[in-house]
Amino acid sequence: MNYAARSGTSVADARYPGSTSCDACGAQAEWHRTVRGRWTMIESGDWPVGSVPVGKRWHIAGDGTAVNLGSASPSDKCRISHFDVCPSRPAPADSPVMLALWRKNAQLGG
Repeated sequence: MNYAARSGTSVADARYPGSTSCDACGAQAEWHRTVRGRWTMIESGDWPVGSVPVGKRWHIAGDGTAVNLGSASPSDKCRISHFDVCPSRPAPADSPVMLALWRKNAQLGG
């Protein structure tokens, strides 16, 4: 593990995502670094891009970096950020797949 320069806290190596549980709901997800150097929790599983709204579609690159896809080919698969389906936040109304994940996470935590 590397140490963050500002906080002195341990952070995961982007090439090897760390499995974790959400502090807010207890659901399992993986930490991935984004192309901008921030960290985001990504749900497990791949989903057809057509079932996930533009802007909420993620791809995990070969080096473990999370890349926001924006628009993509309808035949492609994508991943979803846990923060978009965490039951500690309002239910997503823009995708039945995301709402189903939100409900699944709500059952795990409660």
